[in-house]
Amino acid sequence: MKLQLRDYPRIAIFVGLIAALGVVPAVNIVPGVPVTAQTLGVMLAGAVLGSFRGTLAVLIFEVLVLAGLPLLAGGRGGAAVFTGPTAGYLIGWLIGAWLIGAVIAALPKLNLAVSSLLAFIVGGIVAIYVPGILWYAYSQGFPILAVAQGNLVFLVGDSVKIVIAVLVLLGIKAAYPKALVN
Repeated sequence: MKLQLRDYPRIAIFVGLIAALGVVPAVNIVPGVPVTAQTLGVMLAGAVLGSFRGTLAVLIFEVLVLAGLPLLAGGRGGAAVFTGPTAGYLIGWLIGAWLIGAVIAALPKLNLAVSSLLAFIVGGIVAIYVPGILWYAYSQGFPILAVAQGNLVFLVGDSVKIVIAVLVLLGIKAAYPKALVN
């Protein structure tokens, strides 16, 4: 897909949004896995920018983190976060942004609140949790089922982020419908 000139600042805005949400203090419910507001930015990137551009925004953000910028919650950055116990969740962010854009685009006749809710559940929870759980279990030597059960505590916070994302998306559509790529 070819990017147009207007895509560059829009992508940059979401890179900045994901970074800014890293300033919101993380909550550590499970040791080593912070609950961050940054997944809200990932969800909105996929929903507003669409699959390709939303994933590109997340990828650029992660390249900046890989380069050492301390943009993740708690001021984390560098190559070590991509080999640490939470690396799978970062992979999930890429998959999630793409899936969110794809689900919303695939359901144009559905009410945006319904299609985005479905997209955020599939892309914002399932697509992020699966690689996150698998990598955490592998890297820490824990049983997958135990890690999956431990992740259940994150559903409350992620559900709140989904409600916020739906409301923000509906607000964007009402105020400036042309902002939505899908």
